Amino acid sequence: MLTSLYVRHLAVVEQADITFGPGLTVVSGETGAGKSLLVDALMLLAGARADSGMVRTGSDRAELVAEFDLKGLPEAQAWLKREELDEDDACQLRRIIRAEGSSRAWINGRPATIGQMGELAALLVEIHGQHEHQALLERSHQLGLLDAYAENEKQVAQVRDLALQWRDLGARIRKLSGGEDREHRLELLRHELSELEKWALPAAELAELEASHKRLANASKLTEGITGVVELLDSDSEFALRQSLGRAHAELARLGALDDRLGAMLELLDNAQIQLNEAVDGLGRYAQDVDLDPERYADVDTHLAHLHELSRRHRLPAADLDDKRAALQAELTELENAGEALERLGAQRGQAQNDYNKAADVLGKSRQAAAKRLGKEVSALMAELGMAGGVLEVTLERPDSNDPDPQGRERCEILVSANPGQPPRALRKVASGGELARISLAIEVATLGKDTIGCMVFDEVDTGIGGAVAEVVGQKLRALGSRCQVLCVTHLPQVAAQGHAHLRVSKHSEGKSTHTRIDSLDNEGRRDELARMLGGVEITRETRAHAKKMLEQAQIA
Repeated sequence: MLTSLYVRHLAVVEQADITFGPGLTVVSGETGAGKSLLVDALMLLAGARADSGMVRTGSDRAELVAEFDLKGLPEAQAWLKREELDEDDACQLRRIIRAEGSSRAWINGRPATIGQMGELAALLVEIHGQHEHQALLERSHQLGLLDAYAENEKQVAQVRDLALQWRDLGARIRKLSGGEDREHRLELLRHELSELEKWALPAAELAELEASHKRLANASKLTEGITGVVELLDSDSEFALRQSLGRAHAELARLGALDDRLGAMLELLDNAQIQLNEAVDGLGRYAQDVDLDPERYADVDTHLAHLHELSRRHRLPAADLDDKRAALQAELTELENAGEALERLGAQRGQAQNDYNKAADVLGKSRQAAAKRLGKEVSALMAELGMAGGVLEVTLERPDSNDPDPQGRERCEILVSANPGQPPRALRKVASGGELARISLAIEVATLGKDTIGCMVFDEVDTGIGGAVAEVVGQKLRALGSRCQVLCVTHLPQVAAQGHAHLRVSKHSEGKSTHTRIDSLDNEGRRDELARMLGGVEITRETRAHAKKMLEQAQIA
């Protein structure tokens, strides 16, 4: 449900902060006051294309913010969670449109694309009266609405799951059989495996190979360097560390005889001599063990070269090639022993096909019956809404393919004839915005808002009607408002009287500046606004009395 809408510097609106409640909210005002600006704001928040002309003259940007309560809207909650934009049960859409033409969008305070905003808005609000923003014009939505009307939720889920299972089994069969290139795939697998088995190494062995390559490549440097270090530590030179340490030890021993406190220092020198001797011995053994084998170096270098080539070919780090080898071995084993597995998968796919056919037949019969009921019910409502002789038909067509389809074996198309004698045409091709809005209203009333949209907006739904028909339109909107939130822009008092809440849009001029004001009306304000809509510029006591009576009758109904 839409809970609030903030509009700033949009067209002639300087600033408006509107709070919405449940039920039917009507929006009225004089011609040219900007009644449809609220609808325009919601359309922009639903991802409609923006241009600089929408920004109020003299302003650098327009700002739009809508907040929704997501209770009872699981699809919107799931979408937000999937996109990692969720924020408890609340949702905020915000959009900035700059005077130079650029725009930015946010969902729950986080940057979002206009595409994301459009996807989410389609789950939150449905706008009737503008072709490009009506979900009812989409055939997939029409089928979903028919299924909701027929309460086919379980059957639709079963058909979808069986179709996806059938597709998954087919993909596994194609992979296992290798399709037309099975032999080629087997040959390729064997070739790649032979190379990987020869050269690929587990991570630990690869690390040792690389370390060995580094040692072999630098064997001469290591031998020369170690020899120099040994000479610094132990040689006949008086500057060698062992000679110097020996002299220091002898001197400290002589002094220690004079002061016992030097005994601890002498012990440290003893330890140093032991460690020095061990270091000299260890370096000597290392120098003898340094591998100067050119053939060994060539072998290691060749091994690493093959690993680098395989890494490039398979687009994997060298450390992952052993895992690749294991995966290819598993695939080869599966392909070589595919006979039994293919037979088992084929039987499973055949069973899935049979189960799908049964489930799809049940769903199809339910859809056929519901299509007839829905067509009759909406046609009757169209007559009540001033489209006498109008007919709505819900047609179902079967796709050419017999393969299991997640949507079932039917495709839905709503056909409408708005006037007697005219052949039914696709709903998306109906030209009159007013007729389209009333047809949409009839469909929504017939389905009682079963399309799970939290907020429905009807823009000028009462265009071209009046009198008793206008009152019926108002009553139907009020009835729809008992099931979901409804916003309706209207110029007819018969419709406005049926609202649970009433917003008045008025335009004011101050010098060279013009701005629009949006007020939420109390009972007295509603009476005066209805009187204006009934009587025009001059409002008499009689028109006020008539307006009061209309409001009282609407509340009783």
